[in-house]
Amino acid sequence: MFGAGNTRRHLLGAVSLLMLAGTSARPAPQVTSTGFLVNLEVKVNAPVAKVYDALIGQVGSWWNPEHTYFYVAPREVLRFSGGLGPLQASGIAGSMTWKLTSDRDQTRIQLSYSVGGFVVGGFDRIAPAVESMLNEQLNRLKLFAETGKPTTEQ
Repeated sequence: MFGAGNTRRHLLGAVSLLMLAGTSARPAPQVTSTGFLVNLEVKVNAPVAKVYDALIGQVGSWWNPEHTYFYVAPREVLRFSGGLGPLQASGIAGSMTWKLTSDRDQTRIQLSYSVGGFVVGGFDRIAPAVESMLNEQLNRLKLFAETGKPTTEQ
């Protein structure tokens, strides 16, 4: 009744929905022929100081350590520079900004990643995958700040 293709498709759909849990509804990435912009936002049930400590002081617990940061305004902004993941092999420039704002006992995280340059196959193919990866990283930070674990599977 259910072929392997249907099972995989249903599993992929379920995983996609789980990855979106905790993030607000958002438009698709803005994509042009020369680049793209991803904007994500999430509220974390933890104060700014705890989220900032996870973002900066414990980044190796939830983020791939191959990336570097470019700018830091303590407890407010963190900015990465360069291509992340599959973009590392492309002729691109990128700027990623993490902005933290306090909302009582919660922290609002705004994540913006602006990329320009050249990617084989075009930015319209890669932008959704990058957005998905960033959404996963954002949710890993949220879970880590709230529970001390970057995933629910540990």
